[in-house]
Amino acid sequence: MRPETINWTPPARDPDEPRPPAQLRRILGLFRPYRGRLAVVGLLVGASAVVSVTTPFLLRAVLDVAIPQGRTGLLSLLALGMIAAAVVNSVFNVLQTLISTTVGQRVMHDLRTGVYAHLQRMSLAFFTRTRTGEVQSRIANDIGGMQSTVTSTATSLVSNLTSVVATVVAMLALDWRLTVVSLLLLPAFVWISRRVGRERRKITTERQKQLARLSSAVQESLSVSGILLGRTMGRSDSLSREFTEQSDELAELEVRSSMAGRWRMNVIQIVMAAMPAVIYWAAGLTAGGGAPIVSVGTLVAFVTLQQALFRPAVQLLSTGVDVQTSLALFQRIFEYLDLPVEIAEPADAVHLPAVRGEVRFERVDFGYDPQRPAGTLAGIDLDVPAGTSLALVGETGSGKTSLSYLVPRLYDVTGGRVTIDGVDVRELAFDTLASAVGVVSQETYLFHASVAENLRFAKPDATDAELVEAARAAQIHDHIAGLPDGYDTLVGERGYRFSGGEKQRLAIARTILRNPPVLILDEATSALDNQTELAVQQAIDALAVGRTTITIAHRLSTVRQADQIAVLDAGRVVELGAHQELLELGGRYAALLRREAPLPDPVAAGSASPVPTSPDSVAAGAQAAFGMSL
Repeated sequence: MRPETINWTPPARDPDEPRPPAQLRRILGLFRPYRGRLAVVGLLVGASAVVSVTTPFLLRAVLDVAIPQGRTGLLSLLALGMIAAAVVNSVFNVLQTLISTTVGQRVMHDLRTGVYAHLQRMSLAFFTRTRTGEVQSRIANDIGGMQSTVTSTATSLVSNLTSVVATVVAMLALDWRLTVVSLLLLPAFVWISRRVGRERRKITTERQKQLARLSSAVQESLSVSGILLGRTMGRSDSLSREFTEQSDELAELEVRSSMAGRWRMNVIQIVMAAMPAVIYWAAGLTAGGGAPIVSVGTLVAFVTLQQALFRPAVQLLSTGVDVQTSLALFQRIFEYLDLPVEIAEPADAVHLPAVRGEVRFERVDFGYDPQRPAGTLAGIDLDVPAGTSLALVGETGSGKTSLSYLVPRLYDVTGGRVTIDGVDVRELAFDTLASAVGVVSQETYLFHASVAENLRFAKPDATDAELVEAARAAQIHDHIAGLPDGYDTLVGERGYRFSGGEKQRLAIARTILRNPPVLILDEATSALDNQTELAVQQAIDALAVGRTTITIAHRLSTVRQADQIAVLDAGRVVELGAHQELLELGGRYAALLRREAPLPDPVAAGSASPVPTSPDSVAAGAQAAFGMSL
């Protein structure tokens, strides 16, 4: 029984709760590999700030000395100095932007690849519980939403903070009394920005969740399967309405996010823009006997510095809001990075140079959920010698697929062990396990790429001759050769340009290229018609030669030649033996065979005798149904 697919959601968190310092340290840790480049950025920022604050002092000299005293030479030097300061400052800013953007994009790259690599290590159980659109949204939308924060915010924070500090120092050097007047409202501005940041962080969390839901809806409803289901069920219009409603909710959240605290931040800008007028007013009030306490040059230089303070101060407050907002995005990414890896490669993993293919199940217990007995395995003991075949049969939900998935470690046992050549699969290196076990299932997955690219997914360095040989063995070469582009033909989304039987044979060819000594066939022909099944079965028979084969049987006629047939019921092996042995036993296997191959109706045959149920009569009925000797 396959696990039920449900949506995974992270633990609920209060978006208003303060984030621990550990999270900020973790964010800063993302930049640690690039601290050398960041040090260069810091030097450029500091140099730029120093150069910027020299201009008001040059201006004061112009107004108080050069012009009043008519010193044209000094005036020319001061003017050239102001121009040089602007040029140097621009060069520093360009270099600073280049380096900081490069560092930011590398951090983005590290986050994307880190999340993707971590998800590649997650067990199959995680993906059966999580919507694909949710995973895609975390990688694309959440990490993408952090781009401005990661690429520019850190540098902006340092740059603006340095500029503010340098400007305040310069203002104090000019006149400490005017500086005090200028900074009176700064604590109130900081408090307002923090409030706005917390509000936007809460809205951002809601927005990203809604964006994930929207991405999931697009991924599910606009796939080939989704379109087929929607149209055949007459739900296209309702799906469009549901998408419209979700998109409308997202639009409202975007507006709320954009407008959160907008008026309060604008009030700050209005107040800071009005500060020059306040300074002129204050300077005028302090004049004694008609003479101001500061010179005109000092007053103009101070206002120039104050104006220079305005831009970085406002940006610094806005950056604080952006940082708090981005914490919600970082939290969602860290939730994925912190997911425990349920199936991990051991530190001292075993590498087998050659795999014979002996598979053993030793007192195996397994369950998806202790609270749900369905799909649970208990006390499974099976021995599959190298090069032999085992067929798993039983009712739906008896545990056939669950048992087979334990061999390639798609799941781990909860009790006992599964071994290959006497080594517990949990001790094997992942590359050894992947090369040792091949799986062909009824749900064939093909990439939206060419036939050749899909085949080479199993063996990237395969030659064209090897592709042809594998395709011939899978009895699909003639069909591929007849296509307009041959092996370069695109298979389409999920391979929908090919029929079910053709996709299965492509999957078999792909597995032949992989050449695994252990083969698992998970109802590989159950969804095919009789003629297609015959072609695919011939390809499977060719693939199984000389390999250890575990077949999950849907149609019992496909496994009668198996060396062993294990009958599962409620997660336990209730019968084990060859076809003829189980048939003569007259137990569960015989009952399954009788149900699949009903005997001829005695009334229609002109006989009033009851339907025979002995093993011999079952064999006779099966022979009549399958047209073969049992």
